[in-house]
Amino acid sequence: MSDLDLLTQSLARNVRRWRTERGFTLEALAARAGVSRGMLIQIEQARTNPSLGTVVKIGDALGVSVTTLLDYEQGPTVRIVPAGQAVRLWDTDAGSFSRLLAGAEAPGPLEMWEWRLMPGESSPSDPHPAGTVELLHVTAGELTLTLDGVPHRVPEGASASFGADSPHTYGNEGPGPMRMIMAVSVPPVR
Repeated sequence: MSDLDLLTQSLARNVRRWRTERGFTLEALAARAGVSRGMLIQIEQARTNPSLGTVVKIGDALGVSVTTLLDYEQGPTVRIVPAGQAVRLWDTDAGSFSRLLAGAEAPGPLEMWEWRLMPGESSPSDPHPAGTVELLHVTAGELTLTLDGVPHRVPEGASASFGADSPHTYGNEGPGPMRMIMAVSVPPVR
């Protein structure tokens, strides 16, 4: 079986499992995710390979990470993500990027990210669901974290935590690259 077939089968099994665990009908999940009922049926029957955007919408609606929806390792509780398999989800021509390093459900989605922001660059974020918390540790440079329009400076070696259910922006106003590791904890879907 090819890797793509494994992912298609895993996605089918995991969407069905989490939809059932959340008590959602196909119609309810389709409405929450903003995808058609027909698309969900095809996904749950492993008859399609949806776009990453569709998988993200379904994960958000179920309150689970993309990592969890695509996971085909069933067994050990330790999941090793090889360096080359960390997913780069955002980057700029200047060299800024964010990479999803690892994810888990504990009891809601929990993700660990690596960020690099080049001088003068920033990345705005819309509010996350109520109860979402972010923890970050700056390993190089200085982060300007703007929360609800108020800037907070987080220097190299310092850490910060905040409720991420309001607009926030990660920025680098310094002369060199800023690097940080960030964890995001989203509460489970009620």
